[in-house]
Amino acid sequence: MKSIDITHEKTRKNKRQRRKIWIRVFASLILVTIFVMTCILASLYLQKGRNLDLTYAYTDQINRDTAGDPAEVMRFTPFAAELCVADGNVENTDLTIHEGELSALFDVGDRKVLFGKDIFEKLYPASVTKILTSIVAIKYGNMDDIVTITEEDLNLESGSQVAGLKVGDRVSMDELFHGLLVYSGNDCAMAIARHVGGSIDKYVEMMNQEARAIGATGTHYVNPHGLHDKNHYTTVYDIYLMLNEALKYEYFVDTMQLPNYTMTVSRNNKTVDIYLDSTDHYLTGEEPMPSGVTVLGGKTGTTSLAGNCLAILSQNKYGEPYISIVMRALTKDNLYEDMNQLLNQINS
Repeated sequence: MKSIDITHEKTRKNKRQRRKIWIRVFASLILVTIFVMTCILASLYLQKGRNLDLTYAYTDQINRDTAGDPAEVMRFTPFAAELCVADGNVENTDLTIHEGELSALFDVGDRKVLFGKDIFEKLYPASVTKILTSIVAIKYGNMDDIVTITEEDLNLESGSQVAGLKVGDRVSMDELFHGLLVYSGNDCAMAIARHVGGSIDKYVEMMNQEARAIGATGTHYVNPHGLHDKNHYTTVYDIYLMLNEALKYEYFVDTMQLPNYTMTVSRNNKTVDIYLDSTDHYLTGEEPMPSGVTVLGGKTGTTSLAGNCLAILSQNKYGEPYISIVMRALTKDNLYEDMNQLLNQINS
């Protein structure tokens, strides 16, 4: 009888041990599941914060043989299905944009043109050109490459915006990209184009091919920086297409938000730091953002013939994304006054 009792006791003990093991396993599975779900939700939240989940990839290419008219491009349903579209001007009686300017406001989330003034008219883009320069650099360049600056890279008109590179400087593509997008350095644009394209002309050809691929059929560029040339032009709607395309790239989004950047170059076997402020006055704090609006960044541009230009991505107080564009403003004050008018619409 005693041996039977011992056997029963061992059996009950084994059952208790197995039960404890299963409880531990089950508890561990619950903890792992909670951890995985937390990571997924955190990842989604961070993505939303950068707006990467609020931009749209293009599902179809346009038919290039029938893409002569920008309005016709927008009527090409498969291509335009995930874009803001309009046939022409979109009025808004609350806005009093300065005469001579071209401008637009795009609701990226709902895919609507909330305002549009002469969005298909050809214009000089100045350094807003560099949105497309950036796209091609990201797609076809290697940001770890080291580039040696040449005379050709510095062959620019006197007084143009440059980061301060010198012949013989050795600098990474990553540093050049930041100098291009944050400070709008024309010397950075030239060095990127020569290195990635093999020549400036080849790189510009790549830019124009990229423009056609995203439906920017009102665009023709002849350089990577935007300094004036009568054959270098685009439209407000094409700028929207380019910025919308650029926002697919996390590298672009992260870089465009920087208020400043210190570019590091190797010069005469010494390390030289070049401090660069953003050309976007919202990012530097020189221009206050309207209440309830967060300006994430974009691209500025200024020449005597292009005027003062700005294309930016913003979020309203609910985190919803908008692209706003003002081109050909007579002064910086006019530029930011009218951009503020557009931004004040996104919370209404």
